[in-house]
Amino acid sequence: MDRHTPTAENPWLALRNLTPARIALGRTGISLPTGAQLDFQYAHAQARDAVHLAFDHQGLRQQLSDRGRESLLLHSAASDRHQYLQRPDLGRRLHEESAQRLREHAQANPGGIDLAIVVADGLSALAVHRHTLPFLSRFEEQAAADGWTSAPVVLVEQGRVAVADEVGQLLNARMTVMLIGERPGLSSPDSLGLYFTYAPKVGLTDAYRNCISNVRLEGLSYGMAAHRLLYLMREACKRKLSGVNLKDEAEVHSIENEGSGGKNGNFLLGDR
Repeated sequence: MDRHTPTAENPWLALRNLTPARIALGRTGISLPTGAQLDFQYAHAQARDAVHLAFDHQGLRQQLSDRGRESLLLHSAASDRHQYLQRPDLGRRLHEESAQRLREHAQANPGGIDLAIVVADGLSALAVHRHTLPFLSRFEEQAAADGWTSAPVVLVEQGRVAVADEVGQLLNARMTVMLIGERPGLSSPDSLGLYFTYAPKVGLTDAYRNCISNVRLEGLSYGMAAHRLLYLMREACKRKLSGVNLKDEAEVHSIENEGSGGKNGNFLLGDR
């Protein structure tokens, strides 16, 4: 420790360039340096703010409208944010008035659809505000090329993942995908999660869903997330299932595997 610099550096300092994790922070005596402590408090404040940030559904609906996309605004059975955080079960079901709106929409548009897209604030409305439109722009372009039909985008205030099952069931949708703000971490207050379900209905457990997480600029790209979701949709329609029995084996094209003869790019699967 230099007497002019009271902070003792950590020998792992170079590894901090490879990860957002809080490693190699150094020390002052037996304590964290002031800068590291302040950074931690700032990240914690960002996470708390993300949880309590109000869902700007009007702004999102306007952005969807500008792209020529219809939307429906619904509300879960949780009356406000306070109740939503204390009663997860209420966030998993629609308010009766919202459920009735979907029934009326389904009656006016009989025949069912391939996919219901549901957007909910979840535990980070910030993630929804930042990433919903960029992701949908990539995803819907490819989905349209595949010929998938969909209903207006359904926005749900105070919604949790399972509320998409009720939406899909009421709309008679073959599949649902939920875009929802994930629980903020100390380095990711704006992480968007995608939850895909085949044959949605009320009462399904998480075992029937596939999750694609950490969709954001510093995490999984919009293009890659769309690629993986479309793979799951195609495979789900072939196998008539989703969840734990449907694995993400989407081929990832990269410089490393371009010369591998077209082998599967998922390194977790290995050669088969």
